[in-house]
Amino acid sequence: MEFIAVLAGLLLATQIVAHLCRRVEIPEVIGQILVGIIAGPAVLDWVHLNSMMNEFQEIGVIILMFIAGLESDLSLLRKYLKPAVVVALLGVIVPIVIMGPVSYMFGFTKLESLFIGVIFATTSVSISVAVLREFNRLDSREGATVLGAAVADDIIGVILLSVMISVINGSSNSGHGNGQPLGIVLLMQLVFFGGTYLLIRWLAPYLIHMSDRLLTVASTSVMAMIICLGMAAIADYVGLSGAVGSFFAGIAVANTKHKEVVDRSFIPIGYAMFIPLFFVSVGLNMRFDNIGESFVFVIVMTILACLTKLLGCGAGAKLSGFSMPSSYIVGSGMIARGEMGLITAQIGYEAHLLSPMYYSDVITVIIIATVLAPFILKNALKRSANELE
Repeated sequence: MEFIAVLAGLLLATQIVAHLCRRVEIPEVIGQILVGIIAGPAVLDWVHLNSMMNEFQEIGVIILMFIAGLESDLSLLRKYLKPAVVVALLGVIVPIVIMGPVSYMFGFTKLESLFIGVIFATTSVSISVAVLREFNRLDSREGATVLGAAVADDIIGVILLSVMISVINGSSNSGHGNGQPLGIVLLMQLVFFGGTYLLIRWLAPYLIHMSDRLLTVASTSVMAMIICLGMAAIADYVGLSGAVGSFFAGIAVANTKHKEVVDRSFIPIGYAMFIPLFFVSVGLNMRFDNIGESFVFVIVMTILACLTKLLGCGAGAKLSGFSMPSSYIVGSGMIARGEMGLITAQIGYEAHLLSPMYYSDVITVIIIATVLAPFILKNALKRSANELE
């Protein structure tokens, strides 16, 4: 019952803080992380991560990644395939090529440096969508390209994360992949991705269609949950993260005619408890013992986090035929890392791709870059509007 009381208190705090964040136009996930920082060891030391909290936050990651996959509009990606893929590729390559080596210069290991590059290769456009909608540019060519590039960006980022976790699990033989040798694990993962294609193309539509015939309450949503958790469990079994499996499960269910029904049911399931607890757990993991020593690192990496996406994605847009003002909009629309960056950092932290010493610094950079992103995008949109006049 003590855990239940803590759970109730944390959920109440996240609701209040998230509401206040929205009032001042700050992403609510930042408020939820702040609750964890204040309640956790970093400040008040009232709440600590335990086995129950870890299980809840892991379910939160799985559901959040499922929703991300569910909301990945593949038709939009197909419509703007060329500019979206070019923008996404440069938006992934430039942060890895620049932020990875810079991290190494700050004393990170080669593996940690590469992983930091992968973290900042991610994009979360939920904030950009709100800004684009405010300026009535969501349905513009720039807005559609940002959305399409974000879909491609997510898929590329998940694959890169899968590869890194495969390598670290295979080299350490840490129990993932059923304790099999690296060669067998990689073969199992190839089979997994082959099975993912079959799931997206045929199996998920068939299972969702069959669920319509079941005389049970919310049968379609329950079947979607079975696919989500099943894919997460299989991904974990073959040495990947469960979040990787749930992401592709979301893409598979999005390929069915019941996408909207499932989306409406999963959002309250996730955001009522599990997803807020995931972001709280991010805050609970944070420490500020060495904040003075890492101040320069945080400032430098925040600047690079903004510039690498702005210049990389902007260059991709320019190569795809966009004007300079439009390229500025596309580049600034891809800066925010948000929940995708936080998920990637958390998964890597749990897979020992990032040491606890640097975890708080990386999360701080993600948060600051995410807060700055809408202001940069608004500036790009205003400059574009002024030039049109």
